[in-house]
This record gives sequence, structure tokens and C-alpha cells, in this order.
Amino acid sequence: MTATPRPIRTVCVYCASSERTPEVYLDAAERLGAALAEHGMAIVYGGSSSGSMGRMAGAALAAGAKVTGVLPRFMDDLEWGHGSLTELRIVESMHERKNLMLELSDAVVALPGGCGTLEELFEAITWKRLGLYLGPIVLVNVNGFFDPCVRLLENCIEQRFMDPKHAGMWSVVDQPEAVVEALRSAPPWSEHARSFAALR
Repeated sequence: MTATPRPIRTVCVYCASSERTPEVYLDAAERLGAALAEHGMAIVYGGSSSGSMGRMAGAALAAGAKVTGVLPRFMDDLEWGHGSLTELRIVESMHERKNLMLELSDAVVALPGGCGTLEELFEAITWKRLGLYLGPIVLVNVNGFFDPCVRLLENCIEQRFMDPKHAGMWSVVDQPEAVVEALRSAPPWSEHARSFAALR
């Protein structure tokens, strides 16, 4: 597939708001925020001040990055939003939140998280399969967290629910510091991907 890679200026980061996760995940979120900021990349994320979200955003802001949060109104009413972001956009629904985060970004990075993080990741992969989103997608496999997820995706290909070419939609790194290189070296993806999205 041929396509001209777009420069990566803004990265959508999917991560969790739980404060109860092991420190290794919170530390990885902080390191990711610092690494993206170091390379001059802006960040779009879910807007929370808690958990991996808060640690990632705080580190990026401290390093001078532009950080935009996208938060549904009901979460803002509960005062879940980060108070020090470059910009906090309030939307009316979870669907609008996910759409806007992808629209604002040139690439996606997923840190370990719960069902919300996984849903966002799989939606981004689905959009890419259909040629609706063309940016790189990188999974930060801290502690082997995404091993079962990657095995599931590989099984989808093995069982012919997806084409072998679909394995090029994502890449996996073990450390946050490897994300920027993975983003920059990701193979280009074309809107023509929809031509083989449905297996016949």
C-alpha cells in the first residue's frame, strides 16, 4: 500500500484514570508524556487529572508540551477534568469525545488501561481498517499488558476474520521512550485499505 506519511504533530493518547494500578503503569504514563514533549509533539487525551491520564498530562505540561483534554460534560460536572491543561474541550457524549480525539490527532498511542481504553484502541484500529483513520497506532506494552490483546488480533488474522495486511495497522513497543521512533517508522496506510476491509 502506498501513501505519503503525514508529519506527526499531535498524538492521541489512550490511558486510564484509575489511581489503584501498580506504580509501573503510572510511571510509564509519566515517561510517555515527557518523551512526546521532548520531541515537540502535542497531546490529545481524555482530560482527566487522575491515574495514568493525570501523570501523563502533568509530565507533558511540565516539559512544555501543548496538552488538550476532551471531556464529556457529565464528567466535567463531576469535576474529573484536569485544571491545568492548555485546553479542555467539553463535549456532550462519549461518542463525540472519541471522534474528536481522533480528528485532532495524527497518531494514536495506547497505554495499559481498562475497558474504556481498550474500546478506544479497538475503535481506532477499526477506523484504520476502513481507511477512515490513517495515522500510526502504537501499543505501549508495559509489563506485557497487551500480550493477550495482540494474540487476539493475530488470531483474528489466522482465523481469516482479518487480512494478513491488517497486521500492519499497529505496532508494539515495550517502553515509552520507544514510542516516538515507532510512530516515525510506522508504514504508511492508505484510505484504499477499505478495498480489502471486507474479506470475500
